[in-house]
Amino acid sequence: VTADAATCAPCRAETLDPSNRRYGYPFTNCTHCGPRLSIVRRIPYDRRHTSMAAFPMCADCAREYEDPLDRRFHAQPNACPACGPRIWLETPDGERTEGQGDAIDAIRSLLRQGRILAIKGIGGFHLACDATDEAAVRRLRERKRRYEKPFALMAENLAVIARYCRLEPAEAELLASPAAPIVLLRASAAERVADSVAPGQASYGFMLPYTPLHHLILHELGVPIVLTSGNVSEEPQCTDNLEARRRLGGIADAIVQHDRDIVNRLDDAVARVIDGRTQLLRRARGYAPAPLSLPEGFEQAPRVLALGGELKSTFCLLRDGQAVMSQHLGDLENPAAYAAYGEAIALYEGLFEYTPERLAVDLHPDYLSTKLGRERGAQADLPVNGVQHHHAHIAACLADNGVPLDAPPVLGIALDGLGFGADGGLWGGEFLLADYRQFRRLAAFRPVPMPGGAQAVREPWRMAYAYLRGAGDCAAWARRYAHLPYFEYLRTRPTVVLDQALEAGINCPVTSACGRLFDAVAAVTGLRQAVTYEAQGAMELEAAVDAGSLDERPDETGYTFIIERGKSLWHLDAKTLWPALLDDLDRGVPIGFVAARFHAGLTQALAKLIRELTDAHDNPWQGRVALSGGVFQNAVISAGLRRRLEASGFEVFAHRQVPPNDGGLSLGQAAVAAARAVAARG
Repeated sequence: VTADAATCAPCRAETLDPSNRRYGYPFTNCTHCGPRLSIVRRIPYDRRHTSMAAFPMCADCAREYEDPLDRRFHAQPNACPACGPRIWLETPDGERTEGQGDAIDAIRSLLRQGRILAIKGIGGFHLACDATDEAAVRRLRERKRRYEKPFALMAENLAVIARYCRLEPAEAELLASPAAPIVLLRASAAERVADSVAPGQASYGFMLPYTPLHHLILHELGVPIVLTSGNVSEEPQCTDNLEARRRLGGIADAIVQHDRDIVNRLDDAVARVIDGRTQLLRRARGYAPAPLSLPEGFEQAPRVLALGGELKSTFCLLRDGQAVMSQHLGDLENPAAYAAYGEAIALYEGLFEYTPERLAVDLHPDYLSTKLGRERGAQADLPVNGVQHHHAHIAACLADNGVPLDAPPVLGIALDGLGFGADGGLWGGEFLLADYRQFRRLAAFRPVPMPGGAQAVREPWRMAYAYLRGAGDCAAWARRYAHLPYFEYLRTRPTVVLDQALEAGINCPVTSACGRLFDAVAAVTGLRQAVTYEAQGAMELEAAVDAGSLDERPDETGYTFIIERGKSLWHLDAKTLWPALLDDLDRGVPIGFVAARFHAGLTQALAKLIRELTDAHDNPWQGRVALSGGVFQNAVISAGLRRRLEASGFEVFAHRQVPPNDGGLSLGQAAVAAARAVAARG
């Protein structure tokens, strides 16, 4: 079973050719393109085992299917208007527009009128509207209850995208690849989509049409469309026609349906290009379930089922020197997502005739994936390996870069929002001497309390308050800088209660997570006091960076950090950045420059700490550094640190085919468990 592939050029040409028998047909495909994982029910991968079983081929399609010289030879989803699936448009009052030509015309007309449509795609329903229509985008946000998180966009071709974004050759190549992911692109000043598409961001997430239906809708439309997952915010994407009527009927003005069942939900993959290198941020449609070849040494490893994390969940099947990662399955805190996760595991085990010999889970005892793994291990009498969160991040990066199982250790830098530590604490700013089997913690960000626990993640002003309290006289700063937006906001908050909680240590767990520092800076700069989606403050802080501002002020570099050399553990402390940052804000320094100084200072501090650790420990990692964790989705940090390290002679491993965020955890867990099993066998 292979990954679904975007419509190839010959199929697109046939779909748009009035003289071709597949003219205007929304389901044109061949052996080079079309649905695969999204339609398969079981193996072997034959038409009778897919949702195309309901559509017997006509004589013309059967001839193509049986001709070894035809590009549709043994193309299981092969179909045409005479024998294949059909499309229609329906409104909430039951009115239907049938016939592929009439339906497509009606879809385009509704989009031009500012209407919101639910469109059944290859791996699920999407919600769509004209991306240049501010009123339509705002209505979609209100109805979907997705108030600020950026929307994905689709455009007819690269020329349309180039009107809105700076498009580099590597980005254009990625957009046009068979996987057709959403690619994050820097917005240009030439033309703008509606402001509400990506509030607070400097980038748009664009993709090209990847089904004939998309090509037909966008053909001659002239503008990009919003194409976001068909759900109410945080729920799984709809896949079923009846489900779409029930769940999307209150959001969409009309629903585009068809009669080919979606068997397996597939979200759109997301990627970006950093310094000419592709980095996947969400491994999904177009990539899953393509197997990843594991490095030398894993050939004799046992079969490991790794269950991933809680957010951005995936799972991984490891066997015979290969790893099969699932598509992105969402956040398991949502009951529907958790149910889909269990169904996907069962499906993959069937498709790949897979029975695990051991399981791997995160150390966090409350992760639903961890609980499932431990329950399954007990039921089947299988060993369960607990793998520390940040060790899994580094192991995933090593596997992604082909580092052999028995290679010397690396210095792993794992920076993210939070992860359960080996000591039961909340880690997330880690410097680890690590190989696949084991790790040793050498340094970490100075731990800071999280006032209110999880509430501090949702309300970054709390993290800012904790940082400022620990860095100096917060009360004096509040008086001196009373006019700054952050301190104005602080006067409306229950700081007396927070002080009492911090002093008593009540509901104030400490964390070394680097992601929380980004939240604090976003709050103090006035960008974001409360968030509506994960990493919003960090994303808006990155978007605010004025890349050229440091060049214009060569006498002012990044904010400083302190390296504290403890006996057993070093710390990177941010307390010295706050006086300088507050002074800049007081002097009216533009936020873009403040954001640039923060990013530059953090990058400089990370590189300096890596160099000093290397000198102090006599370089057991032989100058090899692995970068992983959600913070490395930040292009400014990722590219800046890589350049500094490579200029100092280090070899840098960064993610490529596997996300640096928690979507890559399952691969790392599987690699660690397999490596430990190989070592135990001797």
